[in-house]
Amino acid sequence: MENLSKNKIKWIRSLRLKKNRDLESAFVVEGSKMVHEIINNWSDHIVCLCTTDEAFKSEFESYFVSSPTMKELSTLHSASDILAVVRKPSAEISEPKFILAIDGVQDPGNLGTMIRTADWFGVDKIVCSKETVDVFNSKVIQSSMGSLFRIPIEYTDLQTYLSDSSLPIYGALLEGESMYDSKLDSNAIVLLGNEGNGISENLRSLVSNPILIPGKGQAESLNVAVATGVILAEFAKD
Repeated sequence: MENLSKNKIKWIRSLRLKKNRDLESAFVVEGSKMVHEIINNWSDHIVCLCTTDEAFKSEFESYFVSSPTMKELSTLHSASDILAVVRKPSAEISEPKFILAIDGVQDPGNLGTMIRTADWFGVDKIVCSKETVDVFNSKVIQSSMGSLFRIPIEYTDLQTYLSDSSLPIYGALLEGESMYDSKLDSNAIVLLGNEGNGISENLRSLVSNPILIPGKGQAESLNVAVATGVILAEFAKD
């Protein structure tokens, strides 16, 4: 196992920025649990591993780093003892039938939780608008708890994507019908919008099945990640 060079340190740190992640088509995963998810699910995407454990052995390109250097590399409050640099995957999947579409969600924690929830409820694919926070942001990766590595995720022009799809589109809208009174078909697209503004105006006309989570309290709306869980749980009853 080699020591990590200064140039390699600089390169790994550069991946904190989205523009560099896009340029290099790579991102960083931190923590033992998350790295093992990568090894188990995306091993062919691993570029290299970095660890503070001198006795660490692996079939992958691996580097030893000191604890101070790991703190330099880490974006976490408390640096882990291992991280992986990983190539971005393809989002291709043949004929996905149950799709979560995400329009402009900005909070990394919300997006990570939505990915984890989609994984739990058997969503085939996630499609994000280009305005949605980067899925390879370190906070998204951590809050997805490994689900990011099990579900294809694509960024695209949602208006074009939805217009071209033959699937019914269920959109979470305040003027929608109670989802408990609606016939829900899990061969569909479920569309969730931005934390503050909901679904974009230009996408609302594409929603074939507007649905609402009925409430009894005084809150103006639900957190988008919570709403995702409630809606997908209802679809999972099919």
